[in-house]
Amino acid sequence: MSGHSKWATTKHKKAIIDSRRAKSFAKLIKNIEVAAKIGGADISGNPTLYDAIQKAKKTSVPNDNIDRAVKRGAGIGGEAVEYTSIMYEGYGPNGVALMIECLTDNKNRAAAEVRTALSRNGGNLADPGSVAYNFTRKGVIVVTGEGTTEDDVMLAVLEAGAENVEPHPDGFEVITEAHDLVTVRTALQDAGIDYESADVEFVPNLKVEIDADAARKIFRLIDALEDSDDVQNVFSNFDLSAEVQAELEQDD
Repeated sequence: MSGHSKWATTKHKKAIIDSRRAKSFAKLIKNIEVAAKIGGADISGNPTLYDAIQKAKKTSVPNDNIDRAVKRGAGIGGEAVEYTSIMYEGYGPNGVALMIECLTDNKNRAAAEVRTALSRNGGNLADPGSVAYNFTRKGVIVVTGEGTTEDDVMLAVLEAGAENVEPHPDGFEVITEAHDLVTVRTALQDAGIDYESADVEFVPNLKVEIDADAARKIFRLIDALEDSDDVQNVFSNFDLSAEVQAELEQDD
Protein backbone atom coordinates (compact mmCIF):
# COMPACT_ATOMS: atom_id res chain seq x y z
CA MET A 1 0.00 0.00 0.00
CA SER A 2 2.29 2.65 -1.37
CA GLY A 3 2.67 5.84 0.60
CA HIS A 4 1.21 4.56 3.85
CA SER A 5 4.45 5.08 5.74
CA LYS A 6 4.25 8.85 5.32
CA TRP A 7 0.54 8.89 6.13
CA ALA A 8 1.07 6.81 9.28
CA THR A 9 3.89 9.09 10.39
CA THR A 10 1.72 12.15 9.79
CA LYS A 11 -1.12 10.70 11.85
CA HIS A 12 1.33 9.77 14.57
CA LYS A 13 2.66 13.34 14.65
CA LYS A 14 -0.87 14.73 15.00
CA ALA A 15 -1.46 12.50 18.01
CA ILE A 16 1.36 14.19 19.92
CA ILE A 17 1.15 17.68 18.43
CA ASP A 18 -0.38 19.32 21.48
CA SER A 19 2.45 18.31 23.79
CA ARG A 20 5.04 19.52 21.30
CA ARG A 21 3.26 22.53 19.80
CA ALA A 22 5.89 25.07 20.84
CA LYS A 23 8.65 23.00 19.24
CA SER A 24 6.56 22.49 16.12
CA PHE A 25 5.95 26.24 15.89
CA ALA A 26 9.68 26.93 16.18
CA LYS A 27 10.47 24.64 13.23
CA LEU A 28 7.74 26.11 11.06
CA ILE A 29 9.02 29.60 11.87
CA LYS A 30 12.54 28.53 10.91
CA ASN A 31 11.26 27.32 7.53
CA ILE A 32 9.65 30.71 6.94
CA GLU A 33 12.85 32.55 7.90
CA VAL A 34 14.97 30.48 5.54
CA ALA A 35 12.48 30.78 2.66
CA ALA A 36 12.35 34.58 3.11
CA LYS A 37 16.14 34.79 3.31
CA ILE A 38 16.60 32.85 0.07
CA GLY A 39 13.73 34.26 -2.00
CA GLY A 40 12.69 37.51 -0.38
CA ALA A 41 9.61 38.63 1.53
CA ASP A 42 7.16 38.89 -1.41
CA ILE A 43 5.10 35.70 -1.40
CA SER A 44 3.82 36.37 -4.93
CA GLY A 45 7.35 35.84 -6.22
CA ASN A 46 8.48 33.29 -3.61
CA PRO A 47 6.40 30.08 -3.78
CA THR A 48 8.59 28.37 -1.17
CA LEU A 49 7.73 31.13 1.30
CA TYR A 50 4.05 30.90 0.33
CA ASP A 51 3.95 27.18 1.12
CA ALA A 52 5.90 27.65 4.37
CA ILE A 53 3.41 30.30 5.50
CA GLN A 54 0.41 28.19 4.51
CA LYS A 55 1.78 25.23 6.46
CA ALA A 56 2.33 27.43 9.51
CA LYS A 57 -1.19 28.85 9.31
CA LYS A 58 -2.72 25.37 9.06
CA THR A 59 -0.84 24.51 12.28
CA SER A 60 -2.30 27.64 13.95
CA VAL A 61 0.94 29.63 14.18
CA PRO A 62 -0.17 33.21 15.01
CA ASN A 63 -0.01 35.72 12.15
CA ASP A 64 2.20 38.08 14.17
CA ASN A 65 4.79 35.31 14.59
CA ILE A 66 4.65 34.62 10.86
CA ASP A 67 5.07 38.29 9.95
CA ARG A 68 8.07 38.67 12.25
CA ALA A 69 9.66 35.53 10.81
CA VAL A 70 9.32 36.85 7.27
CA LYS A 71 10.95 40.14 8.27
CA ARG A 72 13.79 38.42 10.12
CA GLY A 73 14.46 36.13 7.21
CA ALA A 74 14.41 38.92 4.66
CA GLY A 75 16.58 41.14 6.87
CA ILE A 76 13.89 43.79 7.27
CA GLY A 77 14.35 45.87 10.41
CA GLY A 78 17.97 44.96 11.06
CA GLU A 79 17.44 41.41 12.36
CA ALA A 80 19.21 38.60 10.54
CA VAL A 81 19.13 34.79 10.62
CA GLU A 82 21.87 32.39 9.59
CA TYR A 83 21.20 28.67 9.33
CA THR A 84 23.18 25.84 7.75
CA SER A 85 21.37 23.00 6.01
CA ILE A 86 22.79 19.54 6.75
CA MET A 87 21.55 16.12 5.64
CA TYR A 88 22.43 13.07 7.74
CA GLU A 89 21.91 9.50 6.59
CA GLY A 90 21.21 6.62 8.92
CA TYR A 91 19.52 3.33 9.65
CA GLY A 92 16.83 2.54 12.18
CA PRO A 93 15.50 -0.76 13.56
CA ASN A 94 14.90 -3.51 10.97
CA GLY A 95 17.28 -1.79 8.55
CA VAL A 96 14.88 1.06 7.79
CA ALA A 97 16.75 3.79 5.88
CA LEU A 98 16.58 7.37 7.17
CA MET A 99 17.32 10.78 5.67
CA ILE A 100 17.53 13.38 8.45
CA GLU A 101 17.25 17.00 7.35
CA CYS A 102 18.62 19.66 9.70
CA LEU A 103 18.60 23.46 9.78
CA THR A 104 20.98 24.68 12.45
CA ASP A 105 23.11 27.55 13.70
CA ASN A 106 25.42 25.05 15.45
CA LYS A 107 26.63 22.08 13.36
CA ASN A 108 28.37 20.37 16.26
CA ARG A 109 25.21 20.43 18.39
CA ALA A 110 23.09 19.11 15.52
CA ALA A 111 25.49 16.23 14.83
CA ALA A 112 25.66 15.26 18.50
CA GLU A 113 21.87 15.30 18.96
CA VAL A 114 21.25 13.24 15.82
CA ARG A 115 23.89 10.69 16.81
CA THR A 116 22.50 10.42 20.36
CA ALA A 117 18.89 9.98 19.20
CA LEU A 118 19.92 7.22 16.81
CA SER A 119 22.15 5.32 19.23
CA ARG A 120 19.55 5.40 22.04
CA ASN A 121 16.76 4.10 19.82
CA GLY A 122 18.29 1.23 17.89
CA GLY A 123 19.71 3.22 15.00
CA ASN A 124 23.05 4.38 13.72
CA LEU A 125 24.59 6.97 11.40
CA ALA A 126 25.51 5.82 7.89
CA ASP A 127 28.26 6.95 5.55
CA PRO A 128 27.29 9.76 3.15
CA GLY A 129 25.71 8.32 0.02
CA SER A 130 25.01 4.88 1.48
CA VAL A 131 21.33 5.73 2.05
CA ALA A 132 20.66 8.69 -0.25
CA TYR A 133 20.73 6.55 -3.42
CA ASN A 134 17.46 4.96 -2.27
CA PHE A 135 15.61 8.30 -2.26
CA THR A 136 14.53 10.82 -4.92
CA ARG A 137 13.50 14.44 -4.36
CA LYS A 138 9.80 14.72 -5.20
CA GLY A 139 6.98 17.15 -4.63
CA VAL A 140 4.43 15.72 -2.19
CA ILE A 141 1.02 17.33 -1.71
CA VAL A 142 -1.30 15.95 0.96
CA VAL A 143 -5.00 16.44 0.20
CA THR A 144 -7.52 15.83 2.97
CA GLY A 145 -10.57 17.76 1.83
CA GLU A 146 -13.86 16.16 2.78
CA GLY A 147 -16.11 15.29 -0.14
CA THR A 148 -13.19 15.24 -2.58
CA THR A 149 -12.94 12.12 -4.73
CA GLU A 150 -9.90 10.57 -6.37
CA ASP A 151 -11.35 11.50 -9.77
CA ASP A 152 -11.63 15.14 -8.63
CA VAL A 153 -7.98 15.21 -7.64
CA MET A 154 -6.73 13.41 -10.73
CA LEU A 155 -8.71 15.65 -13.05
CA ALA A 156 -7.18 18.71 -11.38
CA VAL A 157 -3.55 17.64 -11.30
CA LEU A 158 -2.63 15.22 -14.07
CA GLU A 159 -2.48 17.81 -16.86
CA ALA A 160 -0.49 20.07 -14.51
CA GLY A 161 2.31 17.50 -14.37
CA ALA A 162 1.48 15.25 -11.42
CA GLU A 163 3.07 11.79 -11.60
CA ASN A 164 0.67 9.91 -9.36
CA VAL A 165 -2.28 10.22 -7.00
CA GLU A 166 -2.19 7.78 -4.08
CA PRO A 167 -5.39 7.20 -2.06
CA HIS A 168 -5.30 6.88 1.73
CA PRO A 169 -7.96 6.38 4.40
CA ASP A 170 -8.10 10.12 5.11
CA GLY A 171 -7.38 11.60 1.69
CA PHE A 172 -4.75 11.53 -1.03
CA GLU A 173 -1.08 12.13 -1.73
CA VAL A 174 -0.18 13.80 -5.01
CA ILE A 175 3.37 13.01 -6.18
CA THR A 176 5.15 15.35 -8.62
CA GLU A 177 8.61 16.12 -9.88
CA ALA A 178 10.14 18.65 -7.47
CA HIS A 179 10.09 21.41 -10.10
CA ASP A 180 6.38 20.81 -10.82
CA LEU A 181 5.23 21.18 -7.20
CA VAL A 182 4.07 24.81 -7.45
CA THR A 183 2.26 24.21 -10.76
CA VAL A 184 0.38 21.20 -9.41
CA ARG A 185 -0.42 22.89 -6.11
CA THR A 186 -1.81 25.87 -8.04
CA ALA A 187 -3.94 23.54 -10.16
CA LEU A 188 -5.50 22.11 -6.99
CA GLN A 189 -6.25 25.59 -5.72
CA ASP A 190 -7.77 26.62 -9.05
CA ALA A 191 -10.04 23.57 -8.83
CA GLY A 192 -11.14 24.59 -5.32
CA ILE A 193 -9.49 21.59 -3.67
CA ASP A 194 -7.93 22.26 -0.27
CA TYR A 195 -4.62 20.69 0.67
CA GLU A 196 -2.90 19.98 3.97
CA SER A 197 0.70 20.53 2.90
CA ALA A 198 2.89 20.93 -0.18
CA ASP A 199 6.59 20.13 0.27
CA VAL A 200 9.61 18.86 -1.59
CA GLU A 201 10.59 15.65 0.18
CA PHE A 202 12.87 12.64 -0.10
CA VAL A 203 10.64 9.85 -1.40
CA PRO A 204 11.99 6.26 -1.23
CA ASN A 205 12.50 4.34 -4.46
CA LEU A 206 12.18 1.01 -2.65
CA LYS A 207 10.19 0.46 0.54
CA VAL A 208 10.62 -2.03 3.39
CA GLU A 209 7.42 -3.45 4.85
CA ILE A 210 7.56 -3.78 8.63
CA ASP A 211 5.32 -5.16 11.36
CA ALA A 212 3.65 -3.24 14.17
CA ASP A 213 6.44 -3.78 16.71
CA ALA A 214 9.05 -2.47 14.28
CA ALA A 215 6.78 0.48 13.44
CA ARG A 216 6.52 1.43 17.12
CA LYS A 217 10.32 1.40 17.36
CA ILE A 218 10.63 3.53 14.24
CA PHE A 219 8.08 6.03 15.57
CA ARG A 220 10.02 6.30 18.84
CA LEU A 221 13.21 6.94 16.90
CA ILE A 222 11.56 9.57 14.71
CA ASP A 223 10.13 11.25 17.83
CA ALA A 224 13.60 11.33 19.40
CA LEU A 225 15.15 12.83 16.28
CA GLU A 226 12.42 15.44 15.85
CA ASP A 227 12.73 16.38 19.51
CA SER A 228 15.91 18.20 18.44
CA ASP A 229 15.31 21.83 17.49
CA ASP A 230 17.81 21.36 14.66
CA VAL A 231 16.01 18.46 12.95
CA GLN A 232 13.42 19.75 10.49
CA ASN A 233 12.34 16.55 8.74
CA VAL A 234 12.93 12.81 8.88
CA PHE A 235 12.29 10.76 5.73
CA SER A 236 12.23 6.95 5.76
CA ASN A 237 11.54 3.98 3.51
CA PHE A 238 9.29 1.86 5.73
CA ASP A 239 5.87 0.75 4.54
CA LEU A 240 2.88 -0.57 6.46
CA SER A 241 0.14 -2.97 5.43
CA ALA A 242 -3.50 -2.18 6.13
CA GLU A 243 -3.46 -4.77 8.93
CA VAL A 244 -0.48 -3.13 10.62
CA GLN A 245 -2.12 0.29 10.22
CA ALA A 246 -5.21 -0.99 11.99
CA GLU A 247 -3.17 -2.51 14.80
CA LEU A 248 -1.24 0.74 15.34
CA GLU A 249 -4.44 2.77 15.46
CA GLN A 250 -5.45 0.74 18.52
CA ASP A 251 -2.45 2.30 20.31
CA ASP A 252 -3.76 5.86 19.95
